[in-house]
Amino acid sequence: MTAAAKQFALDWVTKNRKSLSDWNQVIWHYAEPALREYKSAAWYVGRLRAEGFKVEAGSGGMPTAFCARYSRGRGGPVIGAYAEYDAVPGNCQAAATRQMPRKGLSKHAAGHTDPHSALGIGALGGLLAAKAAMEKHDIKGTLVFFGEPAEKLRLSKPVHAAKGYYDGVDAFISFHPTYMLPLANTTRWDTHCGAAYLCIYSFECDQPETWLKGENTSALPA
Repeated sequence: MTAAAKQFALDWVTKNRKSLSDWNQVIWHYAEPALREYKSAAWYVGRLRAEGFKVEAGSGGMPTAFCARYSRGRGGPVIGAYAEYDAVPGNCQAAATRQMPRKGLSKHAAGHTDPHSALGIGALGGLLAAKAAMEKHDIKGTLVFFGEPAEKLRLSKPVHAAKGYYDGVDAFISFHPTYMLPLANTTRWDTHCGAAYLCIYSFECDQPETWLKGENTSALPA
């Protein structure tokens, strides 16, 4: 991709930031927990189809998953990206400066904490910016965008992988913000955001913990 094409994509994001912000609010207010993201998944499917993507709803046999594809020309790389949109039970939060549930909901209802509403829309914004640049600058290639429900349960990505949905993808673009800079950087996410099976660990403490007494520069207390 040329410098002009890259700048075009960046300018697209700036031009459409109001829409991206509004879309984030839609998913944020849906705040559906794992495997119940029906409204969120339907919103993405509708949006992607309106943007010219071919979308398989319910991909991998998962009702709230999807797989969207856009190709331009023959050849070129196949680039994958994904949206996460599950919320966390017991984290219902109003847009306020104090802890309180959203109007009409229990504090035990689900809410976005990371928040996946913004992660998913951020990924969608990058995808649509890349598509616009491909059309403007006649760049050949394929974009594949996955809807990955139940991320907190590490559920959908292993299913998509096992059923062959990731086959033929040359590279994935994955991101997640971190709050521990400079103690952590994006390298830590090289595998964290990928497909994984859920693991359960058991720990047995032979002696009292002392790591909270570590220096402030240590990442362990965080």
